[in-house]
Amino acid sequence: MGKDVIVACDFNTAEETLRFLNNFTEEKPYVKIGMELFYAEGPEIVREIKRRGHKIFLDLKLHDIPNTVKKAMSVLSRLDVDMCNLHAAGTVAMMEAAMEGLTRSDGSRPLLIAVTQLTSTDQERMERDLLINEPLEKVVMHYAFNARAAGLDGVVCSPLESPAVHETCGKEFLTVTPGVRFDDGDKGDQVRVTTPEKAKELGSDYIVVGRPITQAENPVAAYRRCVEEFVD
Repeated sequence: MGKDVIVACDFNTAEETLRFLNNFTEEKPYVKIGMELFYAEGPEIVREIKRRGHKIFLDLKLHDIPNTVKKAMSVLSRLDVDMCNLHAAGTVAMMEAAMEGLTRSDGSRPLLIAVTQLTSTDQERMERDLLINEPLEKVVMHYAFNARAAGLDGVVCSPLESPAVHETCGKEFLTVTPGVRFDDGDKGDQVRVTTPEKAKELGSDYIVVGRPITQAENPVAAYRRCVEEFVD
């Protein structure tokens, strides 16, 4: 599967989102729709962006009892998104139930990936807030191993963890990596970050880039820079 840049459209209205996407007259970027936008606008924003020809990563990070997640995934599978996710911390049973719900009667389904640890989490916060005292990388690898055991396609992780995930779970197991910033950009609230070029070197399959593109003076130029550094 080829590498790609996913643009995080973390806007809170359809108007803002579509105005941003109108900048792209030649490309049709892969788009991430997260909780902020989905909760504001509902399924119709997904349908509209699909009508415009974009691939969609629906980033809702489901985490609940297995039966609830299974039913929710069954609903999401009808939206014809290309990728969706959940929290690996919800257990193997929850991830297996999600796969059941996501798979349509004809056997087709979107890609399903699991969030390991958020890129805003570091070792200190994980130990203090979550009472997880194992090394951060060991926790990420364990979650990735569980996701693969449940039949998922990959994980969300830091680009810095991509090599170890591929070593643990295989090259075909996808790493979808936020926490990507340009060399000359602001890190914001991310702590485990790297550049698009470095993410490529580390083996990320997809990078998810939000503010460096969406808040750029020239979003199209920023997107093209990402593609040049990561894909080309």
